[in-house]
Amino acid sequence: MAEETIFSKIIRKEIPAEILYQDELVTAFRDINPRAPSHILIVPNQLIPTVNDVEDADEAALGRLFTVAKKLAEQEGIAQDGYRLIMNCNAHGGQEVYHIHMHLLGGKPLGPLLMN
Repeated sequence: MAEETIFSKIIRKEIPAEILYQDELVTAFRDINPRAPSHILIVPNQLIPTVNDVEDADEAALGRLFTVAKKLAEQEGIAQDGYRLIMNCNAHGGQEVYHIHMHLLGGKPLGPLLMN
């Protein structure tokens, strides 16, 4: 069984976060260390450690990540100019929290690469 993460505690509202969206499948909240004017994390409520751990049964939640990203980009006013969606997998991919999550970044030109 996967270890609980800080995201699990945010989902259950045991620690404070600026939650922008929550339903039965996903939760979205502002990143505490933003890399762009809009930097939101969208996470499945069920703990899935990495993309390598995704199962067929996770498709609804993972699809919801994208529909929520679209809604939040519109709410943030960044949909028209554009935004970036990033998912990292394991250490070489830059994953820091082992609860898969999508970064939604925008609000300025991001260039060819965002994170070095």
